[in-house]
Amino acid sequence: MHHIPLPVHAVLPLQQGWALAGVSAGTPLEQMAAQAWQAIEAPEPVAAALARLGQWSLDDPATKPLDAQDWWYRLRFDAPGVTAADAPVLCLDGLATLAEVWLNGEALLQSANMFLAHELPLAQGLKAQGNELLLRFAALDAALTQRRPRPRWRTPMVAHQQLRWQRCTLLGRTPGWSPPAPVVGPWRGVRLELRRQAVLNRRHLQVSLQPDGVGEITAAFSMEGLGANKLAGAWLVLDHAGEAFEAPIPGLLAGHGEATLRVPGAQAWWPHTHGTPHLHALSLRLAWAGGDTQCVALGVVGFRRIERDQRDGGFALRVNGQSVFCRGAVWSPLDVLRLNAPVQAVQSAVQQAARAGMNMLRVPGTQVYEDAAFFEACNREGVLVWQDFMFANLDYPLDDAAFVASVQQEAQQQLQRWQGQPSLAVLCGNSEVEQQAAMWGAPRAQWTHPWFEATLPALCQQAGLNVPYWPSSAHGGAFPHQANAGTASYYGVGAYLRDTSDARASELRFATECLAFANVPEDVTLARMPGGLALRVHHPAWKARAPRDLGAGWDFEDVRDHYLRQLFSVDPAALRYADHDRYLLLSRLASGLAMSQAFAHWRRPGSSCHGALVLSLRDLWAGAGWGLVADDGAPKAAYHALQQALQPVHLGLSDEGVNGLALHLINESAQDVAGTLEWVVWRHGEVAVARVERPWVMPARSAQIESLASHLDYFTDLTHAYRFGPLQHDAVSATLRQSDGHVLAQAVYFPGGALLPQVGEVGLAVQVRATQAQSVELVVSSRSLAQWVH
Repeated sequence: MHHIPLPVHAVLPLQQGWALAGVSAGTPLEQMAAQAWQAIEAPEPVAAALARLGQWSLDDPATKPLDAQDWWYRLRFDAPGVTAADAPVLCLDGLATLAEVWLNGEALLQSANMFLAHELPLAQGLKAQGNELLLRFAALDAALTQRRPRPRWRTPMVAHQQLRWQRCTLLGRTPGWSPPAPVVGPWRGVRLELRRQAVLNRRHLQVSLQPDGVGEITAAFSMEGLGANKLAGAWLVLDHAGEAFEAPIPGLLAGHGEATLRVPGAQAWWPHTHGTPHLHALSLRLAWAGGDTQCVALGVVGFRRIERDQRDGGFALRVNGQSVFCRGAVWSPLDVLRLNAPVQAVQSAVQQAARAGMNMLRVPGTQVYEDAAFFEACNREGVLVWQDFMFANLDYPLDDAAFVASVQQEAQQQLQRWQGQPSLAVLCGNSEVEQQAAMWGAPRAQWTHPWFEATLPALCQQAGLNVPYWPSSAHGGAFPHQANAGTASYYGVGAYLRDTSDARASELRFATECLAFANVPEDVTLARMPGGLALRVHHPAWKARAPRDLGAGWDFEDVRDHYLRQLFSVDPAALRYADHDRYLLLSRLASGLAMSQAFAHWRRPGSSCHGALVLSLRDLWAGAGWGLVADDGAPKAAYHALQQALQPVHLGLSDEGVNGLALHLINESAQDVAGTLEWVVWRHGEVAVARVERPWVMPARSAQIESLASHLDYFTDLTHAYRFGPLQHDAVSATLRQSDGHVLAQAVYFPGGALLPQVGEVGLAVQVRATQAQSVELVVSSRSLAQWVH
């Protein structure tokens, strides 16, 4: 049940005064008083605490193998004036992973699931002064040596297959995929709550948008404790565009009540690419005998309807009846050591994704459940969330009763937290479990399990989230990783080194992850790597941060080099030693260009694809990782490439071979777009050998295809498909402008390949001029065609 703090409650954060000790595995409680304790700044994971003390670093993680020891946390604190009548409760929101808790020598808890939150009533045992709270986190390495049944298949993601028994994040325990910083210790809040007068719990909150436009909220609450029999009235209250809607909850006076609130003509919540993400404040008004009134904030809600479309064996989402092309990236924690980034950092990261035209983020089963700040940011920015449960690739022991009891409690807690989140779009049972089993060669009967096919979807349905459930991130078709059925992890362009045209030829339906490259960051990020800017890509310190599969004879920099060679007809190995700086520049460009070309195929009108999520949004540490942005949020070239390719108003140019050059025009927004469409054929980068300019209107939520040849009075081989002699032009550009000259969308096609010959100066010029509102405008121009300006 979700506890709702009342205004009369008090919270003691328990953030200061902690100490940490690392000891040999199995050291008993009785010996801890004699150990060497170190004062730490906050109750946070061991890696973060030691990093603050200067005793551990991502640059040299081997100094302390964090999973090899037991780690103890100690807090000595006073609680003056607190009595049992205050109903003190110790709240532990996340303990990673094999944890035990004592207060004043009394054992309170044993937990083996880092994803569970715990509330421990302290009716007895809490003293006014001199309390001692102890947390012990047992060495995971020792637990992994316990003899258990072998898995039915193996995954190369982890070094130890028996991690399948542990309810811990795979972050830090996947060499080649994540930094070697396993999460050990308290990773979410530790606090003492004094629940005075009454305890209010939310049992259920369901928000929906009916086809007739009526918004509906159904909520159920329970009241326990000293004030319940003094309650005189209760109402569910919604602020909808400045108008108050309310519904009484008479049953709450007796301890349990339900209410349904209906809003005709409700403002709908939309992904930001398709409309406005309208949010409305929800609250509970309580009237007490004697005349006191309390207003308890319940957060914000949004009215939306999300449906899954599986026609023709595919996968698509419809939001409020409108088909939505879902594009974005796989999310990862912003702070790999603490897993608990500041609220402002989370908001900025989600805003950055939205600015790039992304309308979906996926929280994968390899990592952790995000906290409320993440969903609040996605709700506000209009970004959909694909949410995996924390299962990934492994053969989990789902026939073990104790394990199943733990993960069922985990799922129920999370489902309670997700109620009422308008951004939540898909609940997914796991990340690539089916795919891993199939790729390892396990029999088809072992690819799925009733837990993911029946038990977990039933729990989701009971929670009433009005969100589609999907068994696995790669699911559907003759085998789970089949691109043209259901959902898939698509790496045809990428790890499997297929030609960039495979993005179209594969007939991809929906990629829950795709296009993984070792994306080279900018120099400001390279300077933070071990060795700084002098570091070369072949150096072991660089290679240690290059993503790879365990046991593979290649890494994702080899993948990037393959496309550098294919796109630019350049030998990457020769370029690395001859001109390392140019190698880095072309490497940045290669991955961004390959990604934008893939999305151009997937977004074209008539495409079979309805969504694609890049692996991943952000790096976990400084280096050439999968992220579109660096670990500190600095955008990479790939981010800028996709920023143009993912906008709701979009132009695309596609080479249709002997059928010529096609122009794709997309307007996903709720308004018509009017302007001027211009396309130009360029020779030698300076001479416009053909130019067409005409007024253009793109109706709201429409897509069009135009053949550029239809606008010419003569035949021109724009794609150089017929080979009637040498190439006659360098580029074709298409631009959509508003009446004031503002560029809404632009696309450029290079018939001779992605890299034009270097011809010396192109006359680049920059003007900086002041504008209104204390801002400046930067104008970049060139005498002739300037390619890949950065």
